[in-house]
Amino acid sequence: MSQYSIWVMEYAYVSQCAVSSVIYGAHNQGIRKLPYCYVVIKSGDHVAMVDIGYNDKDYGRYIADKFLVENWHDPREVLAPCGIRPEDVDTIFITHAHFDHMGNIDAFPNATFYIQERELSKWIWAMSLPDRMRYMMVATDPSDVLRVADLARQGRLRLIDGAMQDALPGIDLHAAPDTHTYGCQWVHVRNDLKPQSQNSWVLAGDLIYVYENLEGSGESKMYQPVGLALGSTTNLILATEEMMKVVHYEVKRIIPVHEERLKDVFPSRTLSNGLRISEICLADGQKSLLA
Repeated sequence: MSQYSIWVMEYAYVSQCAVSSVIYGAHNQGIRKLPYCYVVIKSGDHVAMVDIGYNDKDYGRYIADKFLVENWHDPREVLAPCGIRPEDVDTIFITHAHFDHMGNIDAFPNATFYIQERELSKWIWAMSLPDRMRYMMVATDPSDVLRVADLARQGRLRLIDGAMQDALPGIDLHAAPDTHTYGCQWVHVRNDLKPQSQNSWVLAGDLIYVYENLEGSGESKMYQPVGLALGSTTNLILATEEMMKVVHYEVKRIIPVHEERLKDVFPSRTLSNGLRISEICLADGQKSLLA
């Protein structure tokens, strides 16, 4: 039994990203492509997303230019191969508040957003600090934080304090505080809906960038944390262990959305606009997008 289809949808990319920014301590080890993606989770009853990308205008575009992001496309175009419009999305899980994960709030007018309370409150705190401490805001658009606050006014915001089971049926949220950001969370899909699932998937956000974060490199099989962390590498390693535990240490079942090699692990295709779809799994009765 599979309740949900899961697709990773690329909406932009950085063609020359330093390896050291995705693997802690990997200095002078070259560059690689870094896809910018969000995740669609679809059942017969719900259309959900994990993260929503950014809007390529105003300060969002300024940050994207600074990070050398290329080939940005609007969510209406990106979601079209799924047969989904942004208005159809009813639930959005925000893993963290960096611009490329939370910068497109206005594109999804009918969705309820789930984010860790600590993620919102600590970004407000960081915004209040003197300019000399602004490094902490390097990948965050203050306007996005204000838009999240306005979601509360609209009745479309759910602030989570720690873990939450069955945010949607079979979908659990897990907190990973003081890791990549102050209040990161990861999403666990129990696709058979069983409490002790044998059909689990983890959408890791930026707790995991690339497979080396999970598997190490060369002869080493130890976890190698991501290259950017406002919290501690210790907390990143502990969060990685928690994610691995729920998928019974099956690396393939943890999905790093910034990993170009998803296309080598899962059925994928590149569209005429140069963006990739990776099909992680299909709900019972769902036709493939790749046929």
